[in-house]
Amino acid sequence: MSAEAADREAATSSRPCTPPQTSWFEFLLEESLLEQHLQKPQPDPTPVQLIVQFLEQASKPSVNEQNQVQPPPDNKRNRILKLLALKVAAHLKWDLDVLEKSLSVPVLNMLLNELLCISKVPPGTKHVDVDLSSLPPTTAMAILLYNRWAIRTIVQSSFPVKQAKPGPPQLNVMNQMQQEKELTENILKVLKEQAADSILVLEGALKLNKDLYVHTIRTLDLLAMEPGMVNGETESSTAGLKISAEEIQCQVCYDLGAIYFQQGATNAAVHENAKEKFFKTKELIAKNGSSSLHFTIDEERLAGYCQACGVLTSSDDVSQQTTPYSQIHSCLKSGNYQDLVKIFLEDNITLSLPVQFRQSVLRELFQKAQQGNDALDEVCFKVCVCNTVCDVLEDRTIDIQFCQLFLKPSKEKIDFLLEVCSRSINLENASETLKRKMAAFLKNLCLGLEDLQLVFMISSHELFIKLLKDEERKLLIDQMRKRSPRINLCTKPVTSFYDIPASASVNIGQLEHQLILSVDPWRIRQILIELHGMTSERQFWTISNKWEVPNVYGNVILGIKDNLTRDLVYILMAKGLHCSAIKDFVHAKQLFAACLELVTEFSPKLRQVMLNEMLLLDIYTHEAGAGASGERPPSDLISRVRGYLEMRVPDIPLRQVIAEECVAFLLNWRENEYLTMQVPLPLVQTNPYVKLGQLLAATCKELPGPKESRRTAKDLWEVVVQICSVSNQHKRGNDGRVSLIKHRESTLGIMYSSWDILFFFSLQEPLVLTTILSLFVKLHNVREDIVNDIAAEHISIWPSSIPNLQSVDFEAVAVTVKELVSYALTINANNHFWLIIQADIYFATNQYSAALHYYLQAGAVCSDFFNKMVPPDVYTDQVIKRMIKCCSLLNCHTQVAILCQFLREVDYKTAFKALQEQNSHDAMDSYYEYIWDVTILEYLTYLHHKRGETDKRQIAIKAIGQTELNASNPEEVLQLAAQRRKKKFLQAMAKLYF
Repeated sequence: MSAEAADREAATSSRPCTPPQTSWFEFLLEESLLEQHLQKPQPDPTPVQLIVQFLEQASKPSVNEQNQVQPPPDNKRNRILKLLALKVAAHLKWDLDVLEKSLSVPVLNMLLNELLCISKVPPGTKHVDVDLSSLPPTTAMAILLYNRWAIRTIVQSSFPVKQAKPGPPQLNVMNQMQQEKELTENILKVLKEQAADSILVLEGALKLNKDLYVHTIRTLDLLAMEPGMVNGETESSTAGLKISAEEIQCQVCYDLGAIYFQQGATNAAVHENAKEKFFKTKELIAKNGSSSLHFTIDEERLAGYCQACGVLTSSDDVSQQTTPYSQIHSCLKSGNYQDLVKIFLEDNITLSLPVQFRQSVLRELFQKAQQGNDALDEVCFKVCVCNTVCDVLEDRTIDIQFCQLFLKPSKEKIDFLLEVCSRSINLENASETLKRKMAAFLKNLCLGLEDLQLVFMISSHELFIKLLKDEERKLLIDQMRKRSPRINLCTKPVTSFYDIPASASVNIGQLEHQLILSVDPWRIRQILIELHGMTSERQFWTISNKWEVPNVYGNVILGIKDNLTRDLVYILMAKGLHCSAIKDFVHAKQLFAACLELVTEFSPKLRQVMLNEMLLLDIYTHEAGAGASGERPPSDLISRVRGYLEMRVPDIPLRQVIAEECVAFLLNWRENEYLTMQVPLPLVQTNPYVKLGQLLAATCKELPGPKESRRTAKDLWEVVVQICSVSNQHKRGNDGRVSLIKHRESTLGIMYSSWDILFFFSLQEPLVLTTILSLFVKLHNVREDIVNDIAAEHISIWPSSIPNLQSVDFEAVAVTVKELVSYALTINANNHFWLIIQADIYFATNQYSAALHYYLQAGAVCSDFFNKMVPPDVYTDQVIKRMIKCCSLLNCHTQVAILCQFLREVDYKTAFKALQEQNSHDAMDSYYEYIWDVTILEYLTYLHHKRGETDKRQIAIKAIGQTELNASNPEEVLQLAAQRRKKKFLQAMAKLYF
């Protein structure tokens, strides 16, 4: 069904472009004079203004005797007005480009609905159910026009629209604009719902293959004056303006291509349809020419669509096909990387490709290689080399990617590099500057290589010999000799030196070096077997001080009697832990798996240790991979975490960090039901982390809740207070971590270890983090000598006092609050409550500029950079007062006065005192445009008059004289004026402090 049923009523309220002028309007009601008016060179009013006026007059609602608003009557006058609007559109040949540019969506919707009515399309009929081939030509054309407009409007609505700069606010104008906006949105909603039907109608039109006719002024006159001829000339094949079948197909293909292109971003098949339609459009234009009586197609936009779809624009457009850009695009699409490298090589001579484009192609290749296409590694290197040589010739810094790819040079890589250098510079025509750049690059390359053969490849190359003088080559050889006494750049190696057999100590040293570098478990095993075959006196697990195993494991491993097995288990575990620490989870898993397979044969205790470490590794892997994008962990991982916490195997060495991460993992993935209801009671009583997790989960579950339901919050408070209790000495745990806060036995019967506080830095769930952060903020505020409290969400749920204040290490609590909020902001830098806490901390420590930065950032993130109103629970009076104090202590006194307006009750005393200051470090009078309080502006006028500051007084008078600040204005206008000034001032402040 067309949108007339839902939208005709909406269109009746559309507004005219210009005020009605009764004289010419009534004059043109004489139908015979309309054509005469339209034939003028520059008719005033214009045709589109006439359409708007006719439809606006025809759609005016009527008022009955009871003063009730009724729909527009269907009388002769209104029918004539609608007919006149259709005639004007017919005069414009129903050109949608012209109509869409000048008419709003509601007006054009009403016009086309009237065309459907006069063309005898039955109301309420779905266009998709109608056979176009069986309809009269003008009726079929009316349906095509309506559905073409429908999908064109949908496409147009998807484009970004630059907002017009608003003028002075007028309530009636604002209401009119809002009304039209709502009408347009309602019509668009209906059109989008019917988009699939409109597409089917247009697809069916492509199969018609016959000429159609569109109404002209003459056919409309016939319909109006002689209803008996409806079945005669007006519906015959010769009535109206003839539109050829090829013209129709061309325009319909273009419109379908546009809607398919819009939908193709999420559907590759639809994208292919867009390609086909645009290609067909170009064919028809090439065949029939771009000019037409009925339509015009923007060929530049069509060319852009074709390029975006990857369609060749035409067979004779050879220049575009042979540009490097299109060739590179084609190579990337087809996977022809050999030709791609050739294009980059050729461009190193012409240097026509921009550096940004070169880098974007390389980034795309790297992304494909990282997705598992190993064959692209060589292509990435070759393109990177071409880019690097180009950078050298253009005097740009060499990219870090080249250095990374050249960490392991080979003969093939050096060969290709020298080929690129040779082909990129023509020594006969090159300037001396270019030669010196290339020579410096090759010289530095030699100095960075350690392999003699690779150095010789470069130094003996023809390009190197031509670019560097004899003295420079000798100097380079001397530099390399100083770096390593064994380097010799002779063409033939010294036979006597290379014939000397290596001693056993040299071989052991080389193997130890390989052992340190290798992360392949089977290679590590092979090296250790060779080393133990050479000597049985060495303990090879001690050769690197980087190999660290926790003490709880070290005692068990070093108790293994077989030396080879002991070394292998220790090194595999140490390397696995190191890889896990640097987030190289793939190698860590390989090392742990090999170690697990080894210890399973002889030690159940070490087998369980390895299973525990692999569980921790899987937690880290998920958090760094799928978990980072919000994907929940697999159920078997959650079951393994629960199993670890509930494990009761005696004499198994345990790392507390695993229990810590397991509980944090359950909290982060909201397994609150398990922690609060299903966890075994003995586990809660013996494991401090499980108890902490249970209390945290229960407290978060009750938020927000009545005070009497917050018993768990009180229990959690007591536990944290016990953790924060003072101890005489710092103590290191078995994991090697040192805490600021020491352990003490809790009244709840749990002994909390010396680094429990670090558990909170494993939490990532926002509500859990907010809860524990507010607890520490409250604990910080309880201190008696605190001057400035820190605000936090849910802070009211915690107790207000501590029986024994002396028992709490408040210095460590302050450090913990700072570290916790910094950690929380790494999880979500846009949490405005956390940003306010950070700002309060800076305020309390007299860092006023930093405090203002975070206060402003908190407002910006929750208001779309102040384009919306900052919520009052973010910019409370306390926050505004602290911002005022920051500005005051920074000597920004005009900012102080402006911020005084933000308070619920304007603080005139502080504002006036600030304005009296003459030594202000801010922009002073340039800020007056942000003041909306008339009292403050009047005081400024008086102050500048008193000081004789005429220029500044004029600025203040200009600010106060703005009509939108008039006290007689409606309250909405005054609030809008204040909001606009707040927005501009806060944005200006943000630019100053960000």
